[in-house]
Amino acid sequence: MTPIRVGIVGVGWGALVHAPAFRAVHGFELVALCSQTPQRVAEMGERLGIRDVSSDWRAFVRRGDLDLISVATPVVTHREMAVAALEAGKHVLCEKPQALDAADARAIRDAAEKSGRVAAVCFELRWSRERLAIWEWVRAGNLGAPYFLRITQSAGYWHPSHPPQSEWMYRRAQGGGYLMGLQSHDIDFACALLGEPTAVAADLRTSVSRRSLADGREVEVDADDTGTLLLRMQSGASVVLSSSVVGAHAAGIGIELFGSEGTLVWNGRQLLAGRASGAGLSPLALSAREPASGADVGTKRSASLVRAQALMLEDWLPAFRGEATARPIPSLRDGWRVARVIDAARESAAGAGWVAL
Repeated sequence: MTPIRVGIVGVGWGALVHAPAFRAVHGFELVALCSQTPQRVAEMGERLGIRDVSSDWRAFVRRGDLDLISVATPVVTHREMAVAALEAGKHVLCEKPQALDAADARAIRDAAEKSGRVAAVCFELRWSRERLAIWEWVRAGNLGAPYFLRITQSAGYWHPSHPPQSEWMYRRAQGGGYLMGLQSHDIDFACALLGEPTAVAADLRTSVSRRSLADGREVEVDADDTGTLLLRMQSGASVVLSSSVVGAHAAGIGIELFGSEGTLVWNGRQLLAGRASGAGLSPLALSAREPASGADVGTKRSASLVRAQALMLEDWLPAFRGEATARPIPSLRDGWRVARVIDAARESAAGAGWVAL
């Protein structure tokens, strides 16, 4: 197959994760980079060994020598850039969350379906070592009728003792907060395992309302640092998703999954699973899958994300030949579904109680 020529818009996350992931998969060719900051894109181009750089994204997405546009810019720009790329006849990979709200996410979805191009959203955590193993275990029929899923995450990113993050992270209108940044992955994973959600109830909190930035300025925080979501699923299962990033010295994730035929537990270190008819839970191996190219994704903190995204891209390749993929790839319809859940969670937290989808 002729390599799919890729142009990345955004050289923050785009350079950290998207670029090495595309380079780790035979079938994609990373051709060019774009950023609205000329100096920044020039520096990243030199670092990545890519001479073809641009600061005009509107011209960039229309280039005839690019087949796929990877949108790795701040979420406030996703709708305009992704729609423009799709209307220019490009395939699109959109960073998550897909958009600021469900209306914008739907506009991107509709543009993709109208264009007939291949498109996906970056819920690459489905391909992390533990989640890929869980996903395959469920796909193999071990769960039976689903009863309950709980995913809990904790960290100290917004505790006052932790160094400040970028200012936009504290601004809800700019896509900040951890409902968007962290729990969007968990919403997607819950739906990948258990199907469609039908209703949402939530509590969202901003525990630390002011932060001093690295430059000394103090800003008001209106994005969430703590969230608990309850989802009712069409399958009859219940889902609890909770996260908080204001725990000093806290770091961890837990997953519990119960069904008529089996139980699975991930405690952050070990994956345990067992059939209801068996004697109990026993260790289940994490996914050992690596990119088929043999590419070394390195040992940096971002390595696990690069590996996961590379595996997603690898599984996505048949779609460009008009063929079925071995695993469902997160579609722009999936991204819209997550956005609907996020909108409903915010409505619920504002006092609406259970919100039907």
